[in-house]
Amino acid sequence: MSKRETINGVPVTEEQISEWVAEAEAGHDVDALKKRGRGRPGRGAEPSQVVALRLTSDELAALDARAAREHKSRSELIRDALAAYAA
Repeated sequence: MSKRETINGVPVTEEQISEWVAEAEAGHDVDALKKRGRGRPGRGAEPSQVVALRLTSDELAALDARAAREHKSRSELIRDALAAYAA
């Protein structure tokens, strides 16, 4: 690999890639894969849309601080703020 690829900050090695190839060539247990579920659970009857938002480092720090104080995720805090603003 020309660049050091990572998964969650851990470098991917050629050995790992070889293991993945061997696993794929051996075949996957489709029933076991289906039991794992499909992505994040929905928030309602309709699929949610992802909206990109650019924040300064100060805005992001303030958002993260408040989210930590309220034991919420960034997304939860932003959704709450939008709902309060739209009300």
